[in-house]
Amino acid sequence: MRLALSIAALAFLASGCDQSSPPAPKPQIKVQSAEQKRLHQLNEMDRAITLKRAIYDSGFTCKRIERSGFVQEHGNLSMWTAHCADKRDWAIFVGPDSSVQVRPCKDLEQLKLPACVIREEKKGAPAS
Repeated sequence: MRLALSIAALAFLASGCDQSSPPAPKPQIKVQSAEQKRLHQLNEMDRAITLKRAIYDSGFTCKRIERSGFVQEHGNLSMWTAHCADKRDWAIFVGPDSSVQVRPCKDLEQLKLPACVIREEKKGAPAS
């Protein structure tokens, strides 16, 4: 009888081992700088001027931005794109520390980064 009770108790305890609750999802913390938020509020001309400055500060050139817009959040970076009059397209990544990284859009697939597809665009006068 004792042996039967011991086996039953062991079986009962073992049955609960496989029924652990899944771990609670970790909360996502999103940090954005005031500059990242401000880019969304700029009109097309001011946004083009800002993105053009980022392109030049990164050592690239863009005589005139014909079209620009928000692409998406990528990790903690805000991704923007700019199409220049010289037919080059740029991806501009803005970090929560206001750092900026600029990459040619043609290189993004190789780098496994999102494509330069504008998801948010405001109409207005383009910048020169």
